Amino acid sequence: MSRIGRLPIEVPAGVEVKIKGPFVHVKGPKGELEWTFSPEMAIKNEDGVITVKRPSDQPTHRALHGTTRSVLNNMIVGVSTGFERVLEIEGVGYRAELDGNNLIVNVGFSHPVVVEPPEGISFDVDMKVRQIKVLGYDKQAVGQVAADIRKLRPPEPYKGKGIRYQGEYVRRKPGKAGKTAL
Repeated sequence: MSRIGRLPIEVPAGVEVKIKGPFVHVKGPKGELEWTFSPEMAIKNEDGVITVKRPSDQPTHRALHGTTRSVLNNMIVGVSTGFERVLEIEGVGYRAELDGNNLIVNVGFSHPVVVEPPEGISFDVDMKVRQIKVLGYDKQAVGQVAADIRKLRPPEPYKGKGIRYQGEYVRRKPGKAGKTAL
């Protein structure tokens, strides 16, 4: 039995879960999410506790078991508390600011880069610690937007300049070796 798949999911107060076969709709204070899972997985909601069962021990069913439970749990956590991804800006003159909902990033290009948030995503900028927070209720969307922002100027290995995830380790390389005098 999958260690992750067999864990029950507690539904917090204020979150509504509707299950119609493989289709699941989750509504909470932060937003609404819906997903169609594999029809082979049995998803049941009994007294505010959701369980996922698999029909057999085949490798495909075993793989789907834990994945189904994790995606369902992320949906419930997202609509109740939300997710955030923190990016750090490193480099002289590199900065970010908010213009309404849009994020304006200056990272060494001849022009500022404007990032418009998709639906359900918001930004928070703290320039004292040079951080950008990507906030939202869909874990996949939050991660994708954070990855797109990081892709604007990934950290380079010589000086470490660029946009990186909080806590990301950037392996530094030594610069050029100078000529040695004989």
